[in-house]
This record gives sequence, C-alpha cells and structure tokens, in this order.
Amino acid sequence: MSTFPDRPGSALLVVDVQVGVVVGAPRRDEIVARIRELVDRARADGVPVVWVQHSDDGLPEGSDEWAYVPELEIGEDEPVVHKQYGDSFEATDLEEVLEHAGVGRLVVVGAQSDMCIRSTIHGAFTRGYDVTLVTDAHTTEDLSAWGAPAPEDVIAHTNLYWGNQRAPGRCAEAVPAAEVVLNR
Repeated sequence: MSTFPDRPGSALLVVDVQVGVVVGAPRRDEIVARIRELVDRARADGVPVVWVQHSDDGLPEGSDEWAYVPELEIGEDEPVVHKQYGDSFEATDLEEVLEHAGVGRLVVVGAQSDMCIRSTIHGAFTRGYDVTLVTDAHTTEDLSAWGAPAPEDVIAHTNLYWGNQRAPGRCAEAVPAAEVVLNR
C-alpha cells in the first residue's frame, strides 16, 4: 500500500536505543526487552532489522553513552545508519538501505518518543512509506522540569496521534508489539 509498489517488504527500524539515550527512561528494561523480542521475531521471519544510531555534541560518536544498550546485539549483516538529526532519513543513507532491501513499510521502535521517533515516523510517511509505530516499544526521558508532559503522557499522545494519521496511498498505524505483523 505504500507509494513504492516495487518495494513490498517490511523492515524493523530500531531507533537510538543507546546507553545515553535511554538511561533514565521510564520502564527502560521492559521496553528494551520488548524491542529485543521484536528483533528476534524479525530475524526469525527474515525481515530486515535496520539500526539507527544518533550522535551529537552531547552524545559523541564512540563514547560509552553513544553505544547501543548491551541487551541488544546488532547482527553483523544488519545495517547501521548513523544520524545527527531527529529524522533518521535526514542526511543519512537510510533511504538507500531501504531501497536496496525492497522495503516500503517500516515498523518503528526505540527512543525518544517525542523527538527522534516522531521525526522519523513523519519523515518516513512523507517520503511515501507505510509506518507502524509499536505502541509499547518506544520511550522518552522525563523533560517535565522544562514544561513537557510526563513521559507516559508523551508516549500515550504519540501513540494516539500516530494512530490517526492518514495520507493518500500510505498507511499509518499504532499497535502493540503482540499485534505487530512484521512480514506483510
């Protein structure tokens, strides 16, 4: 259903589940475990797993905080997309990676809900991809001291918002991990 009729495949896109990104995230261990389960399911189903790894001044490349959490192991044949902006497509090779794999649909998990997750799902959708946000496999830090809602409210709002997106020729959905169909 995406705008890429010659790209019927799906991919699991794991965004920024890095030590320094999820260190204080609510339900961190639960979310990481659920992402691990989805990664295992994707591999078992032959669905590509694409990893996204952020770096910036506060998260320098090569630092301990920049590394992916130890509970998640990146397969040696799985692509890693390095980014410096919220949208995982911006100034990266993500589009080429997905095109090469024949992917027109993304199943998105990771961090942070109100930043890189939201930017990436919008970036994918506006570029023509179908996008499934896994409602119980993304998280964010607590920024309430700066006026943001509590993390659980941010996550709930992101899920509600994404589940109601519509555009011609594309599908957006927000579903829990237990209901995710990886290979459509």
